Amino acid sequence: MGQDTDALTTTPADIESTRADLSRNLDELSDKVSPQRVVQRRKDAARQGLGSVKDKVMGSAQSVTSRTSPSGAAGSVKGSAQDAMGTVGSATAGNPLVAGAVAFGAGMLISALIPASRTEAQTAQRVVEAAKEHGQPLIDEAKSVGQDIGRDLGESAKQAVQEVKASAQDSAQNVKQEGQSSVDQVKDEAPTS
Repeated sequence: MGQDTDALTTTPADIESTRADLSRNLDELSDKVSPQRVVQRRKDAARQGLGSVKDKVMGSAQSVTSRTSPSGAAGSVKGSAQDAMGTVGSATAGNPLVAGAVAFGAGMLISALIPASRTEAQTAQRVVEAAKEHGQPLIDEAKSVGQDIGRDLGESAKQAVQEVKASAQDSAQNVKQEGQSSVDQVKDEAPTS
């Protein structure tokens, strides 16, 4: 019938190669439809998605440093600020507590630079007045107690001074008598010439 018989014959090597290809294809197919592999692929995709959300919220060190491209004098100032932010961003990347603390500190600094509103100034004035009103009786009482203590200490100090004077006079009298007694004794013991 006109067909070439050599083309139709297969060798054992060809059969083995085809068998290996089929086996590999079946392994890949079973790996792709395996429930465990499907779950693993879904978990990996979810992790990658959460990682990109975290980088968008917290900022990644690469995205912060890639935004720093200054040009000109104004660009150099802007670039310095962006470099500082890049340093902060790279130091806080992956650490939400540090990022939160830095944000809190920046907020406090900015709020200190903003002047107080009229309502805040009035509230602060009311607080100062209330403190003076309620604190004045305490101040008066403290002054009174201080004066009483001062008087008591003054009287005690006067008594102590008088006692020290009396004791010093007694001691001086005793020293004088002892000195006189010693002089008399030396005179008595001295040979007369």
